Amino acid sequence: MGLTFTAGCSGAGSLGASENEVTIALVSNSQMTDAQELSSEFEKDNPGTKLKFVSLSENQARAKITMSAAMGGSEFDVSMISNFETPQWAKDGWLLPLNDYANNTPGYDMNDFIPSLRESLSYEGNMYSVPFYGESSFLMYRKDLFEQAGIQINQDPNYQPTWQEVGQWAKTLKTNDRAGICLRGKPGWGEVLAPLDTVINTFGGRWFDDQWNAQLNSPQVKEAVNFYVNTIKESGELGASSTGFQECANLFGQGQTAMWYDATSAVSTLEDPKTYPDLVGKIGYLPAPIVEKPNSGWLYTWALGIPKGAKNPDGAWKFISWMTSKDYMKLVGEKLGWERVPPGSRTSTYTELPEYEAVSKSYGPLTLKSITNATPDKPTVQPVPYTGVQFVGIPEFQDLGTRVSQQISAAIAGQISVDAALDQAQQYAEVVGKTYQEK
Repeated sequence: MGLTFTAGCSGAGSLGASENEVTIALVSNSQMTDAQELSSEFEKDNPGTKLKFVSLSENQARAKITMSAAMGGSEFDVSMISNFETPQWAKDGWLLPLNDYANNTPGYDMNDFIPSLRESLSYEGNMYSVPFYGESSFLMYRKDLFEQAGIQINQDPNYQPTWQEVGQWAKTLKTNDRAGICLRGKPGWGEVLAPLDTVINTFGGRWFDDQWNAQLNSPQVKEAVNFYVNTIKESGELGASSTGFQECANLFGQGQTAMWYDATSAVSTLEDPKTYPDLVGKIGYLPAPIVEKPNSGWLYTWALGIPKGAKNPDGAWKFISWMTSKDYMKLVGEKLGWERVPPGSRTSTYTELPEYEAVSKSYGPLTLKSITNATPDKPTVQPVPYTGVQFVGIPEFQDLGTRVSQQISAAIAGQISVDAALDQAQQYAEVVGKTYQEK
C-alpha cells in the first residue's frame, strides 16, 4: 500500500504549511483507520490545528519511521511504534520523554495503562510512547464447527490447550473447502515470527542461550518449527507462505478456517456485526496454546511517540493524548460501535465501560488476563540474555528476524526443508551473537 494523505496535505515546507500542523505516521490497521475517521472530532475541539496522516502498511511503516527517527528527521510529529522500538530508541535518544506531558494533562491517568504495557514502553522510569492498543495472543475457534465435529473443550477457567491438542483439532476440522487452522507464514519479523516464536518458546526453544550462543538448530527449536510447518501443511490454509495477519483475518471472517491463532486485537474486526454479521456469537476464545511454558502469549502494543526531531511536539502530544485517552475509548464506542473500542491498553476499558464489558464478555477478560500474564522479561523455559516474547529485543533483530522469517516461509512453501532453513538461520544468528559476546 502506498502513502495515503488526509486532512491538510500541504507539505511542511510549502507556503500553505501551518505551524499548527501535526504530521502523524500510522500503521494502516483497522483501529488506526477508525482514528482517522474520528479525527474531525479532535479538530473541532482544537480549532487551527491541522492533522496530516501518513498511513502505511506494517512493513513499510517500520522501515520509513525507523529511517526517519535514526536520521533525526522532522517529517513526523507523531510516530506509531511498538514495545520493540520504544526502549531501544529511548536509550539512543531518538524519542522525547512523555511523563511530564502526561502529568500536566488533566485526567490523562498514566497509571490506568495495563502495567505490563506501561513497563514495556518505558526506559529508566520514563514512558517514551503511550499505548493506543495492546495485545497478547490467543486461539480463536468456531464454536459451531467444533460442536458439529464432536470436539468438546475443557470448561475449566484455568484450562490452557496444548499445541498437540490444537494440531489434532485442526486435522479433525479440515475439509476440502476449509482449513483446520490459519497460522501466519508470510515473511517478516512481525509476521510469521510473531506466532512462531511463541511456539518455539513454549516448546523449550530459544534464539540464544545466556552466553549469546545461537540456538536456532537446537532439538527444541527444530521440534517446534517442524510442528508449526507440518500443522500448516496438513491442516492449514492454502498459500500459507504469503498469509499474514490480515489474510488470516479475512479467511476466518469468511468461514474458510475453523481456528486461528493470533493477536487478541483481532476481536475489533471479527466481533463487529457490521463487518461479519454471520460470526456474531459463534467465536470461542482460548489462551495461547502451551507445551512446557505456561502463559505463552506474546505482548505487543502499537503506541504513539514523539520523535526527537518533531517540529511541533506540543501539538503532537495534544493529538496523542486525545487518541490514547479514556474519552477516546468512549467516543469510538458511541460513534462506531463498542466492539471497535481499541482493546488492551487501559484497565478502565474493562472496568469502567459497562457497554464494552457487555459486548466483550467472551473475549475481554481473557484479553486482559493474557496481556497481564505475558512474560517479556522471562520469555523462555531456559534463561536468555534478551527480553521479548515474539521478538528478540535487540536492534539487530529487525534484519536478523526478517532473514530468518524468509527461511521459515520458504520451508512452509516447500522450497526447502525445515532443517535446511534452520541451519541457515543458525548461521545468521551466530553472526549477531558474536557481536554481543565481544561486548
